[in-house]
Amino acid sequence: MSRRNLLYIGNKLSKKGSTVTSIETLGTLLEKEGFVVRTASSVSHKMLRMLDMLWKTLRYAPTSSVVLIDTYSTQNFYYAVAVARLCRMLQVPYIPILRGGDLPQRLKKSPHLSRKLFTGAKTNVCPSQYLLEAFKTSGYKNLTFIPNTLELDQYPFVLRKEIQPRLLWVRSFSEIYHPKLALDVLEQLITMGFDAQLCMVGPEKDGSLERCKAIARDKGLPVIFTGLLKKEAWVDRAKEYDIFINTTNFDNTPVSVLEAMALGLPVISTNVGGIPHLLTHEEDALLVPPNDANAFTKTVVQVLADASLASKLSRNGRAKVTAFDWQVVKQAWVTLLNQ
Repeated sequence: MSRRNLLYIGNKLSKKGSTVTSIETLGTLLEKEGFVVRTASSVSHKMLRMLDMLWKTLRYAPTSSVVLIDTYSTQNFYYAVAVARLCRMLQVPYIPILRGGDLPQRLKKSPHLSRKLFTGAKTNVCPSQYLLEAFKTSGYKNLTFIPNTLELDQYPFVLRKEIQPRLLWVRSFSEIYHPKLALDVLEQLITMGFDAQLCMVGPEKDGSLERCKAIARDKGLPVIFTGLLKKEAWVDRAKEYDIFINTTNFDNTPVSVLEAMALGLPVISTNVGGIPHLLTHEEDALLVPPNDANAFTKTVVQVLADASLASKLSRNGRAKVTAFDWQVVKQAWVTLLNQ
């Protein structure tokens, strides 16, 4: 067994119309560092995907030095539970990578399963200080902080100075990310007399995209729905917009927000989950309460009225994400995986 052989379990569904997830980004980056990375699963059907994950674990885990498991807080939590149990039976070390912004609630809802999953791990990788603190508070000690990462040179920085009400939203269309709030903010800006526009980038997940399209159509709102775009395409499109809005009700360390900051877009976000641990209000972003269109709109207007604030957020956002560059983060991963 080579210490460079890894099995990575997660949702690898970008070719099926979903957004690119860490199994594809981190997995590829680890391959560039010389690791042999086998992955599962790209199967669309949820039950068949779990079976594929378990089969690949049974087949490849014994010849892998460790199994990485992307671990979420909703239904996909049970994928991690099942794979981890099989790893323990096979006596193969595994590392959950904590992805779900609502995992602290999952610890309370499923205490027995959580205890088995997380205490049995070699370590649990926390991509945010938010989850690190939440797991420590719940009594877990086998924790390693490694932040989410991006390749900074793929994000050309454009300093935003005097900006226009051109809003960009990038996420999967799911109720937990509250995409309708973006439409509410746009409508309020137009009612106030602003020539506002909104671009929403991301695939359908639970019917939210069709609901948002219907609202925009019924109200005559100037919204562009692009559907899923490759990273290069939305990064290029971002040049046409001046403010990035993150409307979510649950979050961890969203890569889309890191990417927006890398591009120089001033970020306005709800202050939920790991967001207040990632962003500093009035320094590198502006934070607002969740489910509050009035507060969100007021904050957009604040940025539009203050060129110095927009410029400050743009510069400071780019400066902050330098710590998330793969050239900085990779050593933590290499060190961990070679232990």
